[in-house]
Amino acid sequence: MAHSEALLVLENFIAGRFVPCSSYIDSYNPSTGDVYCRVPDSGKEEVEAAVRAAKNAFPIWSSKSPLEKSQILNKLADLIEHDLEAFAQAESKDQGKTITFARTVDIPRAVYNFRFFASSILHHTTECTEMASMGCVHYTSRTPVGVAGLISPWNLPLYLLTWKIAPAIACGNTVVAKPSEMTSVTAWMMCKLLEKAGMPHGVVNMVFGTGAKAGEALVCHPDVPLISFTGSTLTAQRITEKSAPHCKKLSLELGGKNPAIIFDDADLSQCIPTTLRSSFANQGEICLCTSRIFVQRGIYSEFVKRFVAETKKWKVGNPSDPTVDVGALISKEHLEKVRSYVKKAKAEGAKILCGEGVDSLALPAGNQKGYFMLPTVIAEIKDESCCMQEEIFGPVTCVVAFDTEEEVVKRANGVKYGLAATVWSSNVGRVHRVARRLQSGLVWTNCWLVRDLNLPFGGMKASGIGREGAKDSYEFFTEVKTITIKH
Repeated sequence: MAHSEALLVLENFIAGRFVPCSSYIDSYNPSTGDVYCRVPDSGKEEVEAAVRAAKNAFPIWSSKSPLEKSQILNKLADLIEHDLEAFAQAESKDQGKTITFARTVDIPRAVYNFRFFASSILHHTTECTEMASMGCVHYTSRTPVGVAGLISPWNLPLYLLTWKIAPAIACGNTVVAKPSEMTSVTAWMMCKLLEKAGMPHGVVNMVFGTGAKAGEALVCHPDVPLISFTGSTLTAQRITEKSAPHCKKLSLELGGKNPAIIFDDADLSQCIPTTLRSSFANQGEICLCTSRIFVQRGIYSEFVKRFVAETKKWKVGNPSDPTVDVGALISKEHLEKVRSYVKKAKAEGAKILCGEGVDSLALPAGNQKGYFMLPTVIAEIKDESCCMQEEIFGPVTCVVAFDTEEEVVKRANGVKYGLAATVWSSNVGRVHRVARRLQSGLVWTNCWLVRDLNLPFGGMKASGIGREGAKDSYEFFTEVKTITIKH
């Protein structure tokens, strides 16, 4: 295989130093199908060294004032922002996402994660109550937990890794993080900036490798009292089983099968472009993406006609081209999995309105072997179909008709997941009513992915355990103690 450039070789980052590993895994460029990077295949030994480093750094880091920690987080944010373009290029190449998405969403949000927690950590207060009749005062005190194990996914690599690292260290914990072995480059790049940001050695340790080896070693380590994981429901079940003997604190942010409910009084000029984004942004590889679109019968045919016409305008191609809307999917295996859902839908008698197997995909010469797929819209599909029940995590969405509010709430709730939902209507009463009845951790009405990081983020049912956000992350990454003083 001819390589126009030397392979990038990553190293683990432990106790403030880059450490080579004895074995490596190949990482592919999804837009070309070529190996372009080698990632450490870490196991027990490497995790052990990282946990030891984090434990050693804990006494000094945990005793720093909120202001001192805040200044270091802000400095790190500035350094990432200074290199925003390099980070965006790396994220796009490593993950397959468009350079536009990496520039405007992933890296700015990673910067903001550090700034947000650098600020919020300065404003927490604890509780105090008084029992005058008994001469007692009660108050709470919050302290960091220790070494936090952080496992992040491949869809929004730096964005979701920093969403865990920032609150963990802001609260005074030290961390051992394991990014996805498929998208480790930006995490490695960030490690190069830690020294310059003034981060003491051992506060942030990065161990690269697979979930089965490195992830498992981290989850099973007796000196890692808490695990924050974003990824699949299946992996989360394994994490839960493995951490049960140690009574670990768990925060699990998992999959979604998110409905969009479009009532006949929706403003389609807003609804259609937003629902296109919510279905196909980042190749549909976001846990918050819409994959079931319920449209009220009165506007169903108009919606479908306009939605399909707009979907066909989305440009698929080389992620480094700023005019491209849809990049490459993460891996060959994942592309095959997503395609298989479309085949199943067709076999069940559903109608593929555009995309996979219907329209032809023209790719630039250098991207012929990349993992690309056209945005695909499926109609006339039953609610029981696997395409309506299981998380596909690709550029595929299903559109079905409904008649009444009562019926659509029941159908929207009829999956094992409960992460996010969108509701489109100009009737304020209905919007509140439906939002209240949906089994979903997040409900957006007449918009999508508008986030206030102060508020809880997370899912119900099989979409996870716990919430993340200013208050929720602070509570997760600290231990609370109630102290009573009799005077």
